Amino acid sequence: MSQNGPTAGTGQLGASQQLRADGASPAPVVPAAAAGADTANSSAAHYSDLQSAARFPIQLPIVVKSKFGESVTQTQNISANGVLFRVDAEMPIGAPVDFTISLPADVVGAGADVQLDCRGRVVRSYEHEGTLGVGVVIDEYHFERRGPS
Repeated sequence: MSQNGPTAGTGQLGASQQLRADGASPAPVVPAAAAGADTANSSAAHYSDLQSAARFPIQLPIVVKSKFGESVTQTQNISANGVLFRVDAEMPIGAPVDFTISLPADVVGAGADVQLDCRGRVVRSYEHEGTLGVGVVIDEYHFERRGPS
């Protein structure tokens, strides 16, 4: 197993541990439908903070597991904070999600493919032209090499 990330291969990126650029702790993510108008505005500000990392339009295979089932799909974009991907069924804001992204050896400059195992939660849900998708913030992750090194 590769040793990468803040804690020897396991990253802890929970909202309680993230700091905004101004040093303040972010507000918790609250679905607008479950919150009043004032809370919805602060939730939108926090979502904006999560999007502040550069996003890369990378399409990679991803296996998604949640209480709503398991599916194989493709990433639409990836950032240091999270990932955006299509789903087969709706996932509500706040739903926990486990997912694995396969990183080809030639893309990451390794001798073997690398598997990125992640745990996160849905922070955005959308529908566009009949396609469902979610944005998931990454709370924990670890890298694992596959095949010969």
